[in-house]
Amino acid sequence: MTKEQLNQLGKTLWDIADQLRGAMNADDFRDYMLSFLFLRYLSDNYEQAAKKELGRDYPEPEKDDRRAPLAIWYQNNPADIADFEKQMRIKTHYVIEPAFLWSSVAEMARTQHADLLDTLWKGFKYIEEKSFNSTFQGLFSEINLHSEKLGKKPADRNAKLCTIIQKIAEGISHFSTDTDILGDAYEYLIGQFAAGSGKKAGEFYTPQPISQILSEIVTLDSQEPATGKKKKIKQVLDFACGSGSLLLNVRKQIGPHGIGKIYGQEKNITTYNLARMNMLLHGVKDTEFEIHHGDTLENDWDILNEMNPAKKMQFDAVVANPPFSLRWEPTEALGEDFRFKNYGLAPKSAADFAFLLHGFHFLSDDGVMAIILPHGVLFRGGAEERIRTKLLKDGHIDTVIGLPANLFFSTGIPVCILVLKRCKKSDDVLFINASDSEHFEKGKRQNYLLPEHIGKIISTYRFRNEEERYARRVSIEEIEKNGYNLNISRYVSTAQPEDIIDLEAVHNTLVSLEEKINKSTALHNTFLTELGLPALPHQDRSS
Repeated sequence: MTKEQLNQLGKTLWDIADQLRGAMNADDFRDYMLSFLFLRYLSDNYEQAAKKELGRDYPEPEKDDRRAPLAIWYQNNPADIADFEKQMRIKTHYVIEPAFLWSSVAEMARTQHADLLDTLWKGFKYIEEKSFNSTFQGLFSEINLHSEKLGKKPADRNAKLCTIIQKIAEGISHFSTDTDILGDAYEYLIGQFAAGSGKKAGEFYTPQPISQILSEIVTLDSQEPATGKKKKIKQVLDFACGSGSLLLNVRKQIGPHGIGKIYGQEKNITTYNLARMNMLLHGVKDTEFEIHHGDTLENDWDILNEMNPAKKMQFDAVVANPPFSLRWEPTEALGEDFRFKNYGLAPKSAADFAFLLHGFHFLSDDGVMAIILPHGVLFRGGAEERIRTKLLKDGHIDTVIGLPANLFFSTGIPVCILVLKRCKKSDDVLFINASDSEHFEKGKRQNYLLPEHIGKIISTYRFRNEEERYARRVSIEEIEKNGYNLNISRYVSTAQPEDIIDLEAVHNTLVSLEEKINKSTALHNTFLTELGLPALPHQDRSS
């Protein structure tokens, strides 16, 4: 499928969402829309695997029979169902009963079946509790099919669901059902819903251009970025993963078989479920990722709580876009936490450095961490200054990238990307100031980074290039003289130098102009005298 077709599919789905959500806000409708797309993906994938498994025994329905082929096979082979499902759990890791397949649900929607709502509810419960052997418990927990937002009476809600599902089924029937296509369409919709959610979007979505910058940086060789991408990343972590798009971008950069396992953590239950769906929709098997629902700052994930340093989890790549300047309540116990003990606690007013230190603790010696943070972390004093100073003295801050304002749906403030390494080859810090107007595309409501802007940032990081008004390598000695302040404009100013005015040249020009004026006036007066008209007064400006 071409990019144009993909955009058309995304637009088709978004138009459906826009038409059908009515008075429902974008966040609520997003969860219904994306859940139905996910059911469509699971069903298509399952039916393709079943067809391969059953071979010649896979039924071909009669022309007027609109049942799913598996529904026919189940009816004709009741004694073989248990063995078939056992085999499918081995092959695809999950099972969906015929009544809950997308094709069955879409047919109920087409015929405005009165039991559609009840069937959907049972189907979602089945997938949560039985399809994946409980691996995906609670996956649809935030989808309230009995919400009055769908209609005041059950019949109204059933009718609304029939319309939504029928429109989706018709809208995507002309497009390929390839995994990547549905996955990309899903990403497109997440982006569109994020744009409509305003400030709430920051909870689940990192704009693709920024996501691309982070994912390209962490997949380059950590010691010699100029040599290109790593061939393999054992484990990647995003401890504030939202919908999982940043993790998927890392996977896209290094290839589907280049990552041993993907790890993500997300506090918001709805977004956590979104991330799990998003992984599967992009063809990531349930054995290839683990998303944890929990609080990163409290570190309530058992696998990250290993006290023995020799057994702690380590990641070759850590990426994150945590909530900016989140207020938190650091306790005395947290002061002794292995993540913060050597650096100190971030202040109550801003947990930015707490998030950074959390991710940095689990970074491997050969790993790269790229995190999006507000500019305040670069220059604020107090506890943040102490943490920043120690990170610099220990040689862990590799690159500081300043981005333009108004790139995010959730905030208009300019942000920066900090690149950290446990062991880095260079003994300086690279500053990239990409905030000037020539380095982004200005939009009506939002600014954008175009491919050439992204490419320039990546190339500058990769080859550690220096360029006036854009990038500079700064020694630790110079940073020390500035009190370990990392304010980008101190090191790379985007201000245009004022033109030097040659006063002598300007004077000569004015004298020459004066002579021309006098000559022209004299000539004009000659003509006026011949015509018997009064002459123009001559003004001697030389005095």
